[in-house]
Amino acid sequence: MCRSIQPLHNYRPATGPDEVRAAALQYVRKVSGMARPAQVNQAAFDRGVEAVAAATAALLEALVATTPPHDRSVERQRARARWERSAAPARAGGTG
Repeated sequence: MCRSIQPLHNYRPATGPDEVRAAALQYVRKVSGMARPAQVNQAAFDRGVEAVAAATAALLEALVATTPPHDRSVERQRARARWERSAAPARAGGTG
């Protein structure tokens, strides 16, 4: 799975269209293997992004949350802490 695609369901503040489109763009980039499509593929690429964004928005609208919404800033802090823990052994091994 593409690591830069973030969970979008059940967050406060609610996920906005820009976040949905960014996730769709990352997904289409991943499955197409193209970060920047050639001009001949640009229209198909853009249609793919729009279709994935529409499907994602519809999914998020239909999902029912069974837990309280997550706080984005807290989740970012947790992700940063996980990253720092995982990067610490690599950094410690390179200092000796």
